[in-house]
Amino acid sequence: MGGYVLAIDQGTTSSRAIVFDSQMKVVGTGQKEFSQIYPRPGWVEHDPEEIWDSVVETIRTAIAKAKIKPSDIAAIGITNQRETVVVWERDSGAPIQNAIVWQDRRTASYCDKLKRQELERRFTRKTGLLLDPYFSGTKLSWMLANLKGARARAAKGELCFGTIDTFLIWRLTGGKSFVTDATNASRTLMFNIATNEWDAELLDILRVPSAMLPEVKDCAADFGVTDAGIFGAAVPILGVAGDQQAAVIGQACFEPGMLKSTYGTGCFALLNTGTDMVRSKNRLLTTIAYRLEGETTYALEGSIFIAGAAVQWLRDGLKIVQNAAETGPLARAADSEQEVYLVPAFTGLGAPHWDPDARGAIFGMTRNTGPAEFARAALEAVCYQTRDLLDAMHKDWKNGGDDTVLRVDGGMVASDWTMQRLADLLDAPVDRPTILETTALGAAWLAGSRAGVFPDKKGFSAAWARDRRFEPEMDEKTRNTKLRGWRNAVRRTLSDS
Repeated sequence: MGGYVLAIDQGTTSSRAIVFDSQMKVVGTGQKEFSQIYPRPGWVEHDPEEIWDSVVETIRTAIAKAKIKPSDIAAIGITNQRETVVVWERDSGAPIQNAIVWQDRRTASYCDKLKRQELERRFTRKTGLLLDPYFSGTKLSWMLANLKGARARAAKGELCFGTIDTFLIWRLTGGKSFVTDATNASRTLMFNIATNEWDAELLDILRVPSAMLPEVKDCAADFGVTDAGIFGAAVPILGVAGDQQAAVIGQACFEPGMLKSTYGTGCFALLNTGTDMVRSKNRLLTTIAYRLEGETTYALEGSIFIAGAAVQWLRDGLKIVQNAAETGPLARAADSEQEVYLVPAFTGLGAPHWDPDARGAIFGMTRNTGPAEFARAALEAVCYQTRDLLDAMHKDWKNGGDDTVLRVDGGMVASDWTMQRLADLLDAPVDRPTILETTALGAAWLAGSRAGVFPDKKGFSAAWARDRRFEPEMDEKTRNTKLRGWRNAVRRTLSDS
C-alpha cells in the first residue's frame, strides 16, 4: 500500500471522492450530482442505486485524476449525509424502496403522537435528540409500517437498516461488513449515547427489530476491506463519521469550547463539550462529536435545515442567478434602505425552534424589491440562524464564556460578503481555513491516522491553517435593529403564531 488516502464524501445533492497525499494535500477529485425525488409535498427521497453508482464513478475519477493506482491507497475514510435511511435485503443487497432523506417530513404526525404520549423526554434523555422527523428512527418505523411484510422480514433478519455509510460499506465490501460508527448511530433516535449501545426500550417504542441494526464502532476502526473487483484493489476502510462530525475533526476542534459551523445544503454548528454530556435547555441537540479509542467526546449541535439550499432556490426556483457565486456581488449591491427578511422554512424550522409545520416566508418587500434584495435576504438568513444557535449554546454551556471564534467550512464560506456579514451579526470573529474540504479531510484523517499515513491528533491540530479571519465591523445599533427584525419575522412564521 502507498501513502495516499481516499475520502468518500457522500452528500445530500452530490457524491464526491477526494484523494489526499501523505501531506494531506488534495491530488485528485471526482464529483457527481444525483436526483432529488419529491413524491409529495414535504417528502424527499434518493435512489440508493443512483447514490452507489455515483460513488463508484467518483472514486474512479478521483483515482484517475490523482494519477495513481488503486493499490497506492493505504486507507479509505467515509463521511456521509446523516439521518438518511436505507433498508435493503440481506441476501441480494437490493434496497426495498428509495432512501428517505434527512430533510423528509412525512413522520411529523407520528412524532406528534409520540410527544402526546409524553415520550419525548425519554428519547432526549437517552439519545440527546428531540422527536422530530429529521432523525432516522421514525423514518425507519414508517418504512416498516408502510411496506408490506417489511417488519416481519426485518424481525427474521432478512432486512438491513443503515444510514448511507452503512449501505456504502456493505456494497464496498461485497456484503461482508454490516457496520456503522458512533456518530451516525447517535442520530437515529435508537442509540443510547451514554451507554454507547442500541437501546432496547426505544427500539420497542419504535417497533424496530434489533436484528436489522448494524454493529457500532469507533470513528477510527476496522470497517472492512473493499472488494478488489470494484475499483481494482482490496483497500481497508478505516474511518467513518457523519458529515458534521467529520467537519469537527477536519477543523481540528478537539478541545472543549471549540466551535465549527458547516454551510452546505443545511447549516450545522457543533460546540465541543469534551466528556461532558451537556443537556440542552434551549432546544439544542446533545450528540456524539466523535469516539476514538473507546472514549466518547460530546457536542452541542444546532441544526439549520436550509442554508445553501436557499441559494439553490434562488438559482433553480426563482432563476434570479445562474450560479451561487453571483449572490455575494448581488447582495453587496442591495438597497441598504430595504430590510427584507427571508425565513427559509421550506421544510420546517430546525434549532432552536423545531417547528416541522413552519413554512417559508418573506417580509419587508416593497415595489422596489428585486433580485439583489432577495440575494441579500437569502445569505443573511443563514447568518441570522447561526446567531440563534450561538445564543442558545452560550445559554447552555458557560465554560467557554462568550469569547467565541467560529471555524467555518462548506461551499458558502467562499463568499467573502457572507462571511463578513456572519461576523457582523454574530459579533464574533469567523475563521476560514486554508483547506475548505474539511468534511472530507476529517474522514481522511480518521482513516489515514489509523493507517499510520497521517499525524496523530496533536500533529493534525498543529497543521490546521487559517486562510482569513473576518472581524465584526457592524455597529451595535445596526446589528440590534437587524436582529429584532429577524426575530419578528421568525415569530410570524412559526406554525402556532
